[in-house]
Amino acid sequence: MSAPVLLVIAHGSRDPRHAATVHALVRRVRSLRPDVRVETGFLDFNVPSVQGVLESLETEGVRDVVALPLLLTRAFHAKADIPAVLADAPPRLRIRQAEVLGPSPLLLSALERRLYEAGLTPADKSSTGVVLASAGSSDPEAIAVIAEIAREWRHTGWCAVRPAFASASLPRTEDAVRELRELGCARVAVAPYVLAPGFLPDRIARGAAGADVLADVLGPSPEVARVLLERYEAARVPVLAAVGA
Repeated sequence: MSAPVLLVIAHGSRDPRHAATVHALVRRVRSLRPDVRVETGFLDFNVPSVQGVLESLETEGVRDVVALPLLLTRAFHAKADIPAVLADAPPRLRIRQAEVLGPSPLLLSALERRLYEAGLTPADKSSTGVVLASAGSSDPEAIAVIAEIAREWRHTGWCAVRPAFASASLPRTEDAVRELRELGCARVAVAPYVLAPGFLPDRIARGAAGADVLADVLGPSPEVARVLLERYEAARVPVLAAVGA
């Protein structure tokens, strides 16, 4: 029996860097698991649409799909938008929605990778304050997850870690940078907890003007690709069990 198709569901953006980054990440996932068919669909702005991909798969005779939200927290898109799109899928498809990517220790490793690529070293950790800069959400569950990630990351040796948000919630990146300065951290770094460039990551970058280091977005880092595959494997077991029932 062939493995279920992995459908990566991205939000989409008018910014062409977003789709380019999503496609780069999907290429890395394919390179890690050439035995798994991986497709990409977008909720908005970009093509192919999620609905279009699902209809094409059904036409080809595919029956089993794992739909994986390319999201870091369980906010509105994961709880409402994506389930609504999947509910309208062709009825012959058996679809299992995988969990969102975060939180995961691998994502913390990806954040540190980006900080080191931006110029920090492990020896800098104890004297560096980090702003964990998220896109933001009006969903309290998502905000609580970001705050918990910041607390957990602080315990790995950083001088301090503060969450910040580009929209919907406070504090903003620039406010968290200022707070870490006032705490007396020798240097301040901003780590965007976002997957791809776009409007809100650009706002994070502007808010990082007073920091010493600004890391890149997570993008197609190997750790993110591994998290995608972990979520896929966790979701595909119930799909296969249902097929065999």
